[in-house]
Amino acid sequence: MTLPLRRGLPAVAMCFLAMIAAILAAPFIGSTTIHFGRVFSTAVPFADNIDAQIFFIARLPRALAAALVGGTLAAAGVIFQGLLRNPLATPYTLGVSTGSALGAMLAITFGASLPFVGITSASLAGSLLAVLIVYFLARARHAGLSTTVLLLAGVTLNAFFSALILFVEYLSDFAQTFRAIRWLMGNLDVVGYSSILGALPFVVFAFAVFAWLARPLNLLSLGADAAGTRGVNVRSVHRWAFFSASIATGAAVAVGGPIGFVGIIVPHLVRLVVGSDHRLVLPGSAFLGAGFLVACDALARIVLAPLELPVGVITAIIGGPFFLWMLIRKR
Repeated sequence: MTLPLRRGLPAVAMCFLAMIAAILAAPFIGSTTIHFGRVFSTAVPFADNIDAQIFFIARLPRALAAALVGGTLAAAGVIFQGLLRNPLATPYTLGVSTGSALGAMLAITFGASLPFVGITSASLAGSLLAVLIVYFLARARHAGLSTTVLLLAGVTLNAFFSALILFVEYLSDFAQTFRAIRWLMGNLDVVGYSSILGALPFVVFAFAVFAWLARPLNLLSLGADAAGTRGVNVRSVHRWAFFSASIATGAAVAVGGPIGFVGIIVPHLVRLVVGSDHRLVLPGSAFLGAGFLVACDALARIVLAPLELPVGVITAIIGGPFFLWMLIRKR
């Protein structure tokens, strides 16, 4: 069931408020207690204000990174599910995540010999390589994009890049292997805003395309032929959906690593409330995904404090049973 647009807007607004509340609360959660008054106190210089340093340098960037990654993965999940017409599709279905992970692994292992190549830039380069390979494979025998070939190429590329990741890991020393494993488990342990600012242009571009794709995806849900008769350029929509969602996924993985399940849990939760209209599902998923990952990251910091769990572990514990439930429900 799909709610009328106006009736669904309050639910989207609630998702937005949940995101804002999570971002504002998360920096105050952690193994070290900080106080609101001390954080914003002007009586103590910033260089001597430990609470302010923890808030603005360590925890606020982490909360913003979690919101950026969570919202981007959730919105990309909506686009991929609409493109492939498969409710179980995720942002990692087409191999973009493993390409990004391979780039990050190469930067972690061989970064000392390539001082100008950081993990974020190498991760983005790896995701771009995966996007180009899958795209040209899907175009090999078709005038447009074949969603079936997209899916098959993505699954194959996932397996191939995963094998290369294991090979690079075999060549790594212990310290590099430990660092790589933490990154592959999903890691939002960012300090400062450089990684967020580096990924932001890609995310802004992708979301601008997402806004345009909402109506065509609604029509594509009726089938390619039906959408074509209603004036939709199916070939163009397929291309833009594939590239924009892949770019968004690559940017999100570059910031936080391959954090799983956000792109499948959140869109389905939003659809349960507002229906299948992408004009509601896309913003609702972006807002709820951002708040969800911020909350998961806060939980990862305190559940075994002072030890911090990778946030990917928390999303997997929550998302695994949900994914199995979706499989049973859609069987």
